[in-house]
Amino acid sequence: MTALSLPSSREEAWRWADLTVLPALADQGPSGAGVEVPAALGDGPRLVFVDGRLDAARSKVGPLEVGAVDVRSEHPLGRLATGAGWALRLGRDHSAPGLVEIVHVGTGGASHVPGLIALEDDAQAAIVETFVGDGWANRLTAIRLGRSARLMRAVRLAQTSGFQSLRDEAEIATGASLVTTVLAEGGAGSRIDGHLRLTGDAAFAEMGGALLTRGEQRHEAAVVLRHEAEGCMSRQTWRAVADDTAVASLAARVEVARVAQKTDAEQSLRGLLLRRAATVNLKPELEIFADDVKCAHGATVGELDARALFYLASRGVPPAEARALLTRAFVADALERIGVDEVREGFAAEADAWLSSPSPQRGEGGAQAEGLGG
Repeated sequence: MTALSLPSSREEAWRWADLTVLPALADQGPSGAGVEVPAALGDGPRLVFVDGRLDAARSKVGPLEVGAVDVRSEHPLGRLATGAGWALRLGRDHSAPGLVEIVHVGTGGASHVPGLIALEDDAQAAIVETFVGDGWANRLTAIRLGRSARLMRAVRLAQTSGFQSLRDEAEIATGASLVTTVLAEGGAGSRIDGHLRLTGDAAFAEMGGALLTRGEQRHEAAVVLRHEAEGCMSRQTWRAVADDTAVASLAARVEVARVAQKTDAEQSLRGLLLRRAATVNLKPELEIFADDVKCAHGATVGELDARALFYLASRGVPPAEARALLTRAFVADALERIGVDEVREGFAAEADAWLSSPSPQRGEGGAQAEGLGG
């Protein structure tokens, strides 16, 4: 068997993680079976990786680089992603030519791919990454933003089975902005890790999204935003929906160094249980060493509002549709930060499809008869 050195759930940072499936996935080889590749969202650069290797016939490389990527991490999963990968480097005042798309297709087994996004001063880019198929997709993304650079990232985790592990490590310089939004809506499990450092004055960072779980699925996000300069702002907005016996876990941490005066940081973690057998774990954290800051956090877990369900039923809305409407409103604010209209609308449509579909554990009739609040 492949020797994997994986963290234990006895470690605080991994207390909710379930990595037991990874050794078996690592020992499997890819099947090579055909997996439908999502249609392009535009005519910008596009890379399609199949089992961690570039499919040149379905890619449009443009300004992207494909090959050895010199990024390293001490993260237990991120350090596995070395060697061949992709990079986007933009010089000062340059913008990416349209929306950049990175598509990861898995057919089983494990693939480890590093990525590098380096934007010099005043450069701008919008990137959307999509994961489909099967297997263990393990990714490390290093992000370096120069003064006043702007980066929007949207990540869609849509594998039907297997596991998706992402590690983002970012350095954000003076006046630069990084916004990352994740939608986890496939059938695979996931672990989303981020360590974002605001190293220059008045930098901005936001990382959040929506985790949609059902069956016995597990999604987990663990993000650290570290303020190391004055006047920086950060936001973490996460929404978790858990159905059946699924588990969704959110750990959000803000660290404010002594020199990081006038920090403005907010965390909003909210969980919604569609069944009482489901679980949502929330862990907001603030570590503050500066004395002139504005930091806030909120964490709540609840069920669908029975009064709202009754009101919709009295207006003739079927129970399944009423549940979908209320759940859609619950996750909407986690997706609205996506700055590209077609990407935001596409993510919202995928979330709607998940919310409107019945759980495979109960079937369509059971979803209506056994819903909470009814």
